[in-house]
Amino acid sequence: MEPGNHTEVLEFILLGLSEVEELQSLLLGLFLSMYLVTFIGNLLIILATITSSHLHTPMYFFLANFSFVDICFTSTTIPKMLLNIHTHNKTITYQGCLSQMYFFILFAELDSFLLSIMAYDRFVAICYPLHYTVIMNPRLCVLLLLLSWILSGLDSLVHGLLLLQLSFCTNLEIPHFFCEINQVIQLACSDTLLSVIEMYFTTVVVAIIPLTGIIFSYSRIVSSILRITSARGKYEAFSTCGSHLSVVSLFYGTGLGVYLSSATTQNSRASAIASGMYTIVTPMLNPFIYSLRNKDIKGALKSLVGIVILNE
Repeated sequence: MEPGNHTEVLEFILLGLSEVEELQSLLLGLFLSMYLVTFIGNLLIILATITSSHLHTPMYFFLANFSFVDICFTSTTIPKMLLNIHTHNKTITYQGCLSQMYFFILFAELDSFLLSIMAYDRFVAICYPLHYTVIMNPRLCVLLLLLSWILSGLDSLVHGLLLLQLSFCTNLEIPHFFCEINQVIQLACSDTLLSVIEMYFTTVVVAIIPLTGIIFSYSRIVSSILRITSARGKYEAFSTCGSHLSVVSLFYGTGLGVYLSSATTQNSRASAIASGMYTIVTPMLNPFIYSLRNKDIKGALKSLVGIVILNE
């Protein structure tokens, strides 16, 4: 392989979470179980939203899309990791690695945008309840969703085009269970300045700006709730956004943990384990948070189960 020519790169090697042979069966069973729980849990949220007419509101429209994105997000990395463990083959093709990075960035950014939009939805519902249906009309909801897909897709495309310009040397081992963009950039022999700048720019656009919007929305929500005189009214107002606030804390908390672990430690395996929390644990817990804390979702899920039983 010629070090200066990235077109000669045929495949990368994913070292995974552990190279200890005795742990491979345990990792396979653990992550397969977590992936199935994630897939089924989020799928149930989508089906419950579709089949229950009283859930045909902007809040649950965005929740169903959020669940769909979470399924896609985990499906970008986990199935390949499971296949590698099962076949004892750690390789991933150059094209497969680029595709994995593209879709990972796409769905991670979509999650961030959707959480920000859902915070805005709760802000309008609590602060302007009489104008809620007028402001959060179907046209605006579809427009916000479409804009999120376009922005995420364009940024992922820019990432991909910049990565195509990189040249790689003979060391193609990635100390991770998927093609994490920072790890791939570190393997490049050519100048990576543009890719690094774009990566930090993305952090500002798709993490800090949406998070700022979420913080602003909840500051206004808290201010409105404190003006409610009755304790019951305060509880009902806060309960409508409690689940979303829990998911936001989990999403950005684990994301910050991944960033800090990458920045403060030279142990790539520790960073990979932290990424596992971000890529599989958070999407797995989201359906539980929404179903356990939301009476409408619990009722819709019971109705869905009843329909399935009757059909059988």
